[in-house]
Amino acid sequence: MATVTIFELESYAETARPIEQPFSYNGTEIENVDPQESQIRHGLEPADGGSSAWKLLFGAFSFEAILWGFALAFGVFQNYYSRLPQFAGNPFIPYVGSTSTAITLLAAPFMVPLVRRFPKYQRHMIWVGWPICILGILVGSFMNSLPGLIMTQGVMYGVGFAIFYYPIISMVNEWWIVRRGLAWGIILSSSGASGVVFPFIVDALLNRYGYKVTLRAIAAAMIILTGPLLPLFKSRLPAAEHSAIARTDLSFLKNPLFWIYCISNVAQGLGFYLPQLHLPSYATSIGLSATKGAFLVALMSIAQVTGQFTFGFLSDGKIPLNVLILSSSAVTAVVSFTLWGLANSLYPLMFFALTYGFFGYGYLSMRVRMGTAVTADPTSALVMFAIFAFGQGVGNILAGPISGGLLLKAVNSEDYGASRYKSIVIFTGCTMVVSATSIGFWYLCRSKWRLGSGS
Repeated sequence: MATVTIFELESYAETARPIEQPFSYNGTEIENVDPQESQIRHGLEPADGGSSAWKLLFGAFSFEAILWGFALAFGVFQNYYSRLPQFAGNPFIPYVGSTSTAITLLAAPFMVPLVRRFPKYQRHMIWVGWPICILGILVGSFMNSLPGLIMTQGVMYGVGFAIFYYPIISMVNEWWIVRRGLAWGIILSSSGASGVVFPFIVDALLNRYGYKVTLRAIAAAMIILTGPLLPLFKSRLPAAEHSAIARTDLSFLKNPLFWIYCISNVAQGLGFYLPQLHLPSYATSIGLSATKGAFLVALMSIAQVTGQFTFGFLSDGKIPLNVLILSSSAVTAVVSFTLWGLANSLYPLMFFALTYGFFGYGYLSMRVRMGTAVTADPTSALVMFAIFAFGQGVGNILAGPISGGLLLKAVNSEDYGASRYKSIVIFTGCTMVVSATSIGFWYLCRSKWRLGSGS
């Protein structure tokens, strides 16, 4: 039995899953508390539905689609930058894209405590991070060197995104509780929805106007499309109730399942972004046009939408979580070794993009549920999400130098991985094998550990 104060019980009954077991207070058992009654008593708007919850979800969906969608479309920029005389042959080009996404993920262990410590400033953080993010693109349009692009389109964009992203995560978790997997499946699939059109728009602008005008146009579009959505972001819980959150219970560190998830997560992160970064360049190396390379990214984005929505929905107790994680990593490993490595024409790459996008991106929508599978404590689950995001970021930041070191000079479309990308294909597949194997190891050893995962 968990021991809580009366105030915490009343304030946070609505922030956890519906209470099915009685709580105890100083050894005295307390009967079940109806979350709806608690909401009415404290004047809180209903969770998992209602106009405010859906408005917030729409705002989060749009921010993810436009701002994160831009970062994930870097493969098109990378293909363009690699053809410019001043950047051609530079192995550090992937750093621009991997840096922005990695900083966002690596910032999780720092931003989550900050958001929890100063809940009344969550909206302020959004208003600070949003312009920094957009300024990163705008300032980047004036850069003439690769280090300048890394610092602006990479570092500056990533820092701004991290500042506003984690307050939004906190708000979403307040408004969506029982249906949280569905909510995050919807949000994370949004960048895939934008990815259906983003690569074509970016490719057309780059080929016609160059990267400087393109970056300025994107910055202006972001202001117009996301600025009006800022008022939609608001907390569900009053700041006073936020501040009553008890110290985080770190007992999850003793649970082997937590460490299994950490291994699986870091391994998946090491290889996850490599296909998205290199697929457009891979396409051109086997004789396809840059437009077809953008088309492959769009296909992967289409699959991402369905994959993240499906895996998010199924993770709400429809299918055991570990089965979903295992299937995601195993399938991405198989298609990387086969469809990608053996592809020397458009159609195998199309099938790879669709399959990898569905199963690979489906993994990301389950990070929130990994935390709730290890512990029912909402604050501990949020801390675990930050740890998992950090682990994903470690893999992401290493993706740039790893892929740069693995790229070969020779190109032969008849050889495995078109020769130039052979090592990258093998590395991607191996990381997914490790990710899947770690979950399989849990199934082999959980009876020995005598721990129920709840998943």
